[in-house]
Amino acid sequence: MVTSPHELASEAGLEVLRAGGNAIEAAIAIGAVLSVTYPHFTGLGGDAFMVISDRDGNVRTLSGIGQSAAKLPAYRGEIPVRGPGAALTTAATVAIWEKAFEFGRTQWGGKQAWSSLFSRATEYAANGFPVTPSQQFWQTLRANELSGWEGFASVYMPNGRIPQAGEQFVQPALARSLDSIATHGGREFYEGDLAARVAAGLKRVGSPLTLDDIAKTQAREEVPLRVPYRDGELIGLRPPTQGVTTLEIMGILNRFDLASMPEGSADYYHVLVEAVKLAFIDRNRYVADPDFVDVPVDRLLASATLDAHARSIRMDRAMPWPHVYKTGDTVYIGATDSEGNCVSMLQTVYFDWGSGAVLGDTGVLWHNRGASFSLDESSPNVLRAGKRPFHTLNPGMYLKQGRPHLLYGTQGADGQPQTLAAVLTRLIDYGMDPLTALGRPRFLLGKTFSDSRDSLKLEQDAGAAVFTDLAARGHEMSPLPAQSQLAGHPGAIRISAQGQMSGAHDPRSDGRALGV
Repeated sequence: MVTSPHELASEAGLEVLRAGGNAIEAAIAIGAVLSVTYPHFTGLGGDAFMVISDRDGNVRTLSGIGQSAAKLPAYRGEIPVRGPGAALTTAATVAIWEKAFEFGRTQWGGKQAWSSLFSRATEYAANGFPVTPSQQFWQTLRANELSGWEGFASVYMPNGRIPQAGEQFVQPALARSLDSIATHGGREFYEGDLAARVAAGLKRVGSPLTLDDIAKTQAREEVPLRVPYRDGELIGLRPPTQGVTTLEIMGILNRFDLASMPEGSADYYHVLVEAVKLAFIDRNRYVADPDFVDVPVDRLLASATLDAHARSIRMDRAMPWPHVYKTGDTVYIGATDSEGNCVSMLQTVYFDWGSGAVLGDTGVLWHNRGASFSLDESSPNVLRAGKRPFHTLNPGMYLKQGRPHLLYGTQGADGQPQTLAAVLTRLIDYGMDPLTALGRPRFLLGKTFSDSRDSLKLEQDAGAAVFTDLAARGHEMSPLPAQSQLAGHPGAIRISAQGQMSGAHDPRSDGRALGV
């Protein structure tokens, strides 16, 4: 089974599985297609993460985070969120594909040719695909900004306008770049002719990144983080991702008898939101690149910390929430094969459309993850040369009896741990099937594109009584439309002890789960 936010991408992964490919090979094919068909959320110029496991629960995590330039500009005030000033970290998506592919070949007996995994992506880039409603939505949302983005209009505004949903959309330059990677391997993006053209494009738009910076980009294999939850164990990625934050939220919730609270009630939303606040305060205080700062992950996930946080939650009163919201977008990919091997993966360009800069003749849109650095010297995430930025991405896995039971992840930056808390509690505590769990109303704490208040946004189909009750506890409430694009695009696959699978992608997205 596979799941992704775009049907053509899911179909590409299913083709790989039908041809005898493993879950990693399917995930790479999906990721490559999404870099073409979901360019507003992911692409070759971004970062990526994987949680991988065989059927027996031998879990590994792969972290693909580009590092900042060796020679940084003298920023004043704030780091720009768009343009060349934001394009200050290298991109590790292709690096993680390559590292995962080698693992799949050596450890899972992978037989698919590297080049074959890019055939569908190259085809859709060269010959076109119908523009999705999501792409049109996010491009229209940014309509007033697009004219200032270097090289953007030449690729994403054919005929000088935003393409409508359903229109055929081609990216010939990106097709050539994908073909180069397929032909010459993943390091072509970092050390080959394509790397030189990427570096030239970065220089042309004014980015501080050089060919030497690009060549240093590597994906890392790391020991996963773990926290008990009910009768299983949740798995996450290490800092500088906020994997520890999602696990901390769920560890706090593990101290509450959620099954005794009606799902979707004011009590349900309240306890989730309060757990989010506590974990976010810890995240903002500690989480950054552990190569540069000490991140006390063991203490944050220790029973004593989780117990104390749970005791501090009052069911009748909301805690204040003064913290700044961070935006960002990404895509979730889940895959599991006939041998029980599993992949839970996220890819991103950070903000929708990343830095907005398209690099020369490569067709590659570069991300703006470097904008998440701070210029505050007291921040653990303060900008330094060669440092990896704080990352909101945190795909995960839930093990039962030591074996993969749930694969999950979501789009949504700061919203990711919040969305996952709702999805996971519905899947685990309330026993919902994936599609039902993904379709239920969700919340978002903090600012959004359309509402600058640090309020608690909740989809309106949660019901007027829930809004009234939460407001009485001190939550500043703001309604979101039902099935809002701002509520994240999670995906999930459930695997039973007998090997039966069920999966779904968020009904708010353009995607679906497919099985063979």
